[in-house]
Amino acid sequence: MRLTMWLVAIMTTALLALSSIPGMATDAQSKFESLKRFSQILDLVERYYVQDVPRTDLINGAIDGMLQSLDPHSTFMDQEEYKSMQESTSGEFYGIGVEITQDESGALRVVTPIEDTPADKAGLQAGDLILEVDGKLTQDLGLRESVSRIKGEKGTKVKLTILSKKAKAPREVEIVRDAIPLISVKLRELDDGIVWIRLSRFSEHTTDELKEKLTAYKKKHKINGIVLDLRNNPGGLLDQSIKVADMFLQGGTVVSIKGRGSDSRNFDAAKQASDITAPMVVIINAGSASASEIVAGALRDHKRALIIGEQSFGKGSVQNIIPLNDGSAIKLTIARYFTPNGTSIQAKGIEPDLVVPFEPPAKEENPTAKFLHAPREKDLEGHLEKSGTGKKESKFKRDKAVKERLAKDNQLRLAMNLVKSLPRIKSLK
Repeated sequence: MRLTMWLVAIMTTALLALSSIPGMATDAQSKFESLKRFSQILDLVERYYVQDVPRTDLINGAIDGMLQSLDPHSTFMDQEEYKSMQESTSGEFYGIGVEITQDESGALRVVTPIEDTPADKAGLQAGDLILEVDGKLTQDLGLRESVSRIKGEKGTKVKLTILSKKAKAPREVEIVRDAIPLISVKLRELDDGIVWIRLSRFSEHTTDELKEKLTAYKKKHKINGIVLDLRNNPGGLLDQSIKVADMFLQGGTVVSIKGRGSDSRNFDAAKQASDITAPMVVIINAGSASASEIVAGALRDHKRALIIGEQSFGKGSVQNIIPLNDGSAIKLTIARYFTPNGTSIQAKGIEPDLVVPFEPPAKEENPTAKFLHAPREKDLEGHLEKSGTGKKESKFKRDKAVKERLAKDNQLRLAMNLVKSLPRIKSLK
């Protein structure tokens, strides 16, 4: 009762202060009645519930329930969860490396596994349902508790029961937790001057990493084409997605957000000419969400890149992290975002210009041999040498790891061939 009395006293004081302001008395009275009802329920739970529950847990649970009733992305983070979230964008953290959401039915669904993490190596895919964590049903645990149980110290194990889209029955997967790599940018050369940029997330240092890698490459080579790979990229920081898109654009809107009042604004690319003008192809799939959809949408609407792959996730909302005085925080949806053409992708996603489903090679095939060793005239013993003038023969030698990836990745293979052909295609009348 003591807590209830204090709450009522505080709310009464606030109500008296606001009642003198025209137009606010009715709203203040309504808020007072709602808070009074909450304090009564809190008191009843503390007095009569079958077992003692820490008051902090009750309050945190009530706050979390309120936020989760708004949408799947608004949530409460206690001190530990907030710290973990900060580490995931700027420091080292441990886990299995998977982005998870809760759909309308309450089921836990994989948004995307992060590349080169235990979840990725265990075969988890975008769209998989997580039915159980260590034998406990996730629908009973809820999102926060399920995520808490999936996390853990390096070297420890967690057992997940997974149901994939096309599977007839669930399967159990035991995953060993590890350090999650925070390098968000990889750059490899697919062919002579054709670079493959793989962005796994948009973290605090993504733009700096990308600029550093491109600068180092340009010191030795000319960029003839770019394949920007955003597959299984769950998003991240809004400002980083804007800066990445800006690197490839020459002015114009990157994204606009529309919320309440000051939360509505346009974000524009710099007007000066970009020094990266090579043809571009962007690859997306169902695991491409949020910030990665912003980049793909901007490059598509400005006709800067051809988009191929599969329809993206469709997260068209913006969340703001608001720290609280006790070290906890809330993540609150504050706006919807729109591509430069004014298109909302919320619950729809980005439609590729060219739909190309991923097709893993059949197990009985040797895809590397099939892709790499198809004989040509120059491979035949005693072939005639090339005569006449023409384009100088490239001495490019493809890295072994890239060869193997191209051999088993039909989307990447097509992207490489398309970006090489774009100048020729555009020249056709």
